[in-house]
Amino acid sequence: MKKLFLIVIIFIGFTAVSNAQTISENAIGLRLGDSDGMGAEVSYQRALGDANRLELDLGWRNGNDYDGFKLTGLYQWVYNLDGNFNWYVGAGGGLGSFDGKKSLDGVNDTFFYAAGDIGIEYAFDIPLLLSLDFRPELGFGNDNLNNDDLDFDIAFSIRYQF
Repeated sequence: MKKLFLIVIIFIGFTAVSNAQTISENAIGLRLGDSDGMGAEVSYQRALGDANRLELDLGWRNGNDYDGFKLTGLYQWVYNLDGNFNWYVGAGGGLGSFDGKKSLDGVNDTFFYAAGDIGIEYAFDIPLLLSLDFRPELGFGNDNLNNDDLDFDIAFSIRYQF
């Protein structure tokens, strides 16, 4: 009985290892969403293991009405659905700054936020990664911009894998 149990455990372990997928070491590109008014973000992903990675996103705006930036860091767990098709979930946070001009003159804010992330992605056989994700953010800052609320950010991303 002990031998059968050991053989079953070894078989399950071998199957799990042989089905484990690997993610690219690095990926860089654009995350195209509203980013809470900051627009598109430059996005970088770094693998931390076979199924874990760190994602850093930087959005900035230099416009007529306001200037600002928003930096997000997320730790993600990646799970294989089928072949090159994955889904992922993550958690993290970030910080940002806002400086109003013209009609918003004098409205300045520095804020931080907690964020979650869930999405799907497809890694092509060429070094192209496409993804669609949903990121709820709970912001904290001073009352100038009413950042003490929950925002939802949906984005499409295109990244080069290397």
